[in-house]
Amino acid sequence: MSAPSFSLVGLGPIINRWKYFVAGAVALAAVVSIVVALLLPNVYRSTAIFIPTNPQTADPDRLLEPGSQSGSKLELGGRAEDLDRVITIGESQPVAEIIIKQFNLYKHYKAGEPGDDAVDNFVLSEFSNNLSIVHNERDAIELTFMDKDKKLAAAVANALVHAIDSVNQQLTLENRRTVLNLYRQRYDYLSTSYERSRRELVGARHRYGIFGLEMQGRYMVKQLIETEAALRKAEASGGDVAGLKRSLRGLTRADGGNLINLESYVAGADSLAMFTTRVADLQGRLIAARSAFETAELSIKGRLSSVYLVQKAYPATKKFKPVRSLIVLGSMLLTFALSVVFIALLELYRYNRPGAVRPA
Repeated sequence: MSAPSFSLVGLGPIINRWKYFVAGAVALAAVVSIVVALLLPNVYRSTAIFIPTNPQTADPDRLLEPGSQSGSKLELGGRAEDLDRVITIGESQPVAEIIIKQFNLYKHYKAGEPGDDAVDNFVLSEFSNNLSIVHNERDAIELTFMDKDKKLAAAVANALVHAIDSVNQQLTLENRRTVLNLYRQRYDYLSTSYERSRRELVGARHRYGIFGLEMQGRYMVKQLIETEAALRKAEASGGDVAGLKRSLRGLTRADGGNLINLESYVAGADSLAMFTTRVADLQGRLIAARSAFETAELSIKGRLSSVYLVQKAYPATKKFKPVRSLIVLGSMLLTFALSVVFIALLELYRYNRPGAVRPA
């Protein structure tokens, strides 16, 4: 004989015969699930939203770019590498240990004293299960932390953002210090070169008797013209020719007795022009180097944030879980389904056992 076939329609009479059993099982499941749901603590979640910045834009060597203003601005990071780096930092064990120690989560999770491997693993696992860091569709990071204490959840979420920011800054801090040291060395070198060139310029002025190239040149030409003209008149009229010749010699010859004279002026004009140009160039570069060094030093001491906080985490105003009605309803439906399966199998067993009465 072929085995009888069962369908969902055929379950109706079976359920009807076992209705008290099914109803009792469902009622018992409802009572147990209600008790369990009421005993479950409320869990709250707080979310902080932030956008990572490109840490390279906070480096001293990028703060001042020649001919561009972009080097002095922080770039908000929609780049995949910035987002991945921040998520990796947030999910790392060192950051977790910082937060666990800061908020004494060993005591909060009632795990025991730190130092035991099982206890440490339990606390880390509990912390990781309550933490969520995701990249949303708007290229921002959503950091969510869940806990039975809504104030603690918000505090941990905000502390995590701060810890991520600190670790992210540390990734470039050593490079910033190296660059700052290069700025300092450049400034010191330019300062030494400027002082040496300035002393050479002052020495050249005294040696050649040139204290102002343009004005002094005009003065000497005027005096030479006037003295030579007076000498020609004196020669024609019998005036003080010897005195005017001495004056003319003093204006034209280095051994004539005058500090300012044409021979020294011509001999030192080129050298003095070179020294003056050199000093002016070094002075401009020195001022720029000093400004760059001060800006770089300020960026190091100021510790520019590597994240742009869009929304800090606040204590939740309503619980996240458990959803008690779903727990009760789900338990009742699951118990009903298992009860139906159980009685169907029981009926099938009774039907197929030896000596069972079968319908004709």
